[in-house]
Amino acid sequence: MTIRQFLNIVEMRTKVISMGTFACASLYALNMLDNVPLLPWVIMGFATLFVDMGTTGFNTFFDYYRGTDNLTYTKEKEKVLVHEQVNPLSALLISLTLFALAAMLGLVLAYMTSLYLILVGGLCMLVGFFYTAGPLPISRTPFGELFAGGFLGSVLFLITLFVLGVPLGGREVAATVPFLLLIGMILSVNNGCDRIGDTANGRKTLSILLGKRGSVGLVATEGLAAYLVSAVFVFVGMYPVYFLPLLVFLAIRFLVQFRRVRREGMDEAHKAQHMGFASSTFISYSLSFVIAFLLSRVFGSPVF
Repeated sequence: MTIRQFLNIVEMRTKVISMGTFACASLYALNMLDNVPLLPWVIMGFATLFVDMGTTGFNTFFDYYRGTDNLTYTKEKEKVLVHEQVNPLSALLISLTLFALAAMLGLVLAYMTSLYLILVGGLCMLVGFFYTAGPLPISRTPFGELFAGGFLGSVLFLITLFVLGVPLGGREVAATVPFLLLIGMILSVNNGCDRIGDTANGRKTLSILLGKRGSVGLVATEGLAAYLVSAVFVFVGMYPVYFLPLLVFLAIRFLVQFRRVRREGMDEAHKAQHMGFASSTFISYSLSFVIAFLLSRVFGSPVF
C-alpha cells in the first residue's frame, strides 16, 4: 500500500471538517478563559484526528464489504478498494490501529480531566464504528445527517471545551448548532449525489426519502439555517459582532454557489464539484468564526 492509498482510505482531505470544529471550539474556549492548557489541547487535537481517520477507514471497509462502493455506481477514483484492488483488510487494520491510538490518548485526557470522558469518548468511537458497521448501520438510515452533525459538530465542540476547562451549560450547547447544521449539510450533499446508487443498495437515507427535489431543498435549508442561527447568536451576544459582516458575505456566497447545485442537480457525475462546494462552505464558515473570535480576543467585543 502506498502513502497515497492510505490517505485515500482515511479520506485525509475530509479531516478539515473535524479539525475545523476543533479549531473553532478552541477559539471559543480562548475567549471564555484567560488562556487554554497547551498539553490537553495538543492531545485532544490528535485524538480527534485519529478518531475521524479511523471512522473513515471503517466506512471505507464496510462500504466495500457491503457492496455500497462498487464499479457500477462508484465513480470516485479515490475509492482505492474499488478501483485499485487494495486489500480491504488493510483498511480494517488501519482503522483498528487508529482507534487504539485514540483510545490511549483519551485515557490520558480522562486522567487529566474526568473519568466521565471515557464514557463520552467511548460513545463517540462506537458511533464512528457503527456508522457503517453492524446489522443496521447508521449510514443506511435517515439519521446519518443528525449523527454526523451531532458528533462531528456538537459533541466534538463540547468535548473540546470541557477538556480545555470551559464550564458547560445551555449557552455552550446552543453555540454548537451551526456546526451541526453545516456538517449535516455536507452529508446531505454526499447522500444526494449518491441517491441512485444508495437506492440500488437498499439504503434509506434522508435524501432517498425526500427525493431529488427534496434533497436539494434540504441542503439549502441546512446551510441558510446555520447562517441565520449564527446571526441570532451575534445579536444576543454569544458570538462577537465582528462575525456579522462575515456572515452576510458567507450567506451571499452560499446562495450564488448553490444556484449551480440546483441547476445541475445532485448526482454521481457532479459529486466532486458539489462536495467541493459543501466543504468550502464549512471551511469558509470556520475560518470566519476563527477570525471573528480572534478579533474579539484582541480588541474586545462591542455589543448591540
